[in-house]
Amino acid sequence: MTALNADLRAAYAWARVGRERLLAWLETVPGDVYTLERPEFAFGSLRNVQVHVADCYRMWIAARGLGDPVTRLDARALPDVAALRAAFADVDALVDRALDAFVSPDEPRRVPFGDRELEVTGRWLVMHPLTHEFHHKGQLLTMGRVLGFPYPAGPDTDLGLPEEAAELLSS
Repeated sequence: MTALNADLRAAYAWARVGRERLLAWLETVPGDVYTLERPEFAFGSLRNVQVHVADCYRMWIAARGLGDPVTRLDARALPDVAALRAAFADVDALVDRALDAFVSPDEPRRVPFGDRELEVTGRWLVMHPLTHEFHHKGQLLTMGRVLGFPYPAGPDTDLGLPEEAAELLSS
């Protein structure tokens, strides 16, 4: 593991362990339930919440942090968990690239936000979508229960233990 941004790399790897548990559970949910639109659900469906989470990383880190041109993901083009896994693999690569680019993660930087600019840091640009993902993970678990597919007993979807993330950090 590179020493630069080691703390952010570790935190993101721990979160990826929990995300993998969530994705593995969602693979057991029937596809028509995964994409079922319910107006009372945040973003309408389990799939749409995950698309929103991936977009949060892409918008804050790629568009605002790195200045990359980004268009929002089309949920209809991501019909199943396998497609979301691919989207999150792209997010993982994006976070790695950002952590290589944010050589002074606590240095203030100005980023576009609508018709104004915000002053944030590289650390904030990584931590914001990371904590945002955990907010929505709770919604996903609740939505699954409502739909009749509760998350099973066993390892939770919070942060993985350091030894669980060790392989992610060594690659």
